[in-house]
Amino acid sequence: MFKKHAPGGPIDELKFMHDQGFRAVEDNWMGRRKPELQTKLAKEMERLDIQMGVFVAHYSSKVTYTSNDKAMSQRLVDEMKKAVEVAKRVGAKWCTVVPGKLHQRIEPSYQTAYLIDNLRRCAEVCEPSGLTIVIEALNPWRDHPGWFLSKIPQAFEICRAVNSPSVKILDDLYHQQITEGNLIPNIDLAWSEIAYFQTGDNPGRKEPTTGEINYLNVFKHIHKKGYKGILGMEHGNSKPGKEGEMAVVKAYQASDAF
Repeated sequence: MFKKHAPGGPIDELKFMHDQGFRAVEDNWMGRRKPELQTKLAKEMERLDIQMGVFVAHYSSKVTYTSNDKAMSQRLVDEMKKAVEVAKRVGAKWCTVVPGKLHQRIEPSYQTAYLIDNLRRCAEVCEPSGLTIVIEALNPWRDHPGWFLSKIPQAFEICRAVNSPSVKILDDLYHQQITEGNLIPNIDLAWSEIAYFQTGDNPGRKEPTTGEINYLNVFKHIHKKGYKGILGMEHGNSKPGKEGEMAVVKAYQASDAF
């Protein structure tokens, strides 16, 4: 997101983000980085007082929680064990899980039950370390057709059924604006199970102020409710180059709840 201002790599990007006032960083692909670099990044984040946001727990689109296949269940557990080690290395509190594709020839209620079972297995891996799995609902209309989890009420139901402090909701506001809108009421209704937010305006999936979402009001509402977590900037830049990077900074300044 800030490579033009920090061409030297992720360490320089951390320094630039810190200088702009950011105190958290999200790196979906942290688990793919070499352990040596993970450790180096963690030390720099600690020095700069930057908190680590989410990273992705599974990197294959073939991974699914909505199956009762024993081999797949074991794979989920094994990969979650690796995610726990990454989290310990970089000081992460959350890892993202996208449950997988919707199986067209299996009743969705059965798939929900399989998903709950597999999340419980993975929660047992995460609970001792304090790592929280955050399940993400993806919009099925524009970006992710055919995926199982698409709505916040659906994610809420699943989290309540799993009943673990290590399984909560990642509320990606971009996806939910497309799928169902009603952002603030759904935040209120699902509040007890939401552990993390991601941002991105619609249409375009660029920084706030470039689309239809009133992020100033959304951020005010989240802040008023006492949210102390991270807002992950999972979007692109609306403009290229250094000008576009500073436009991102200015967009978040304009949307600041304070």
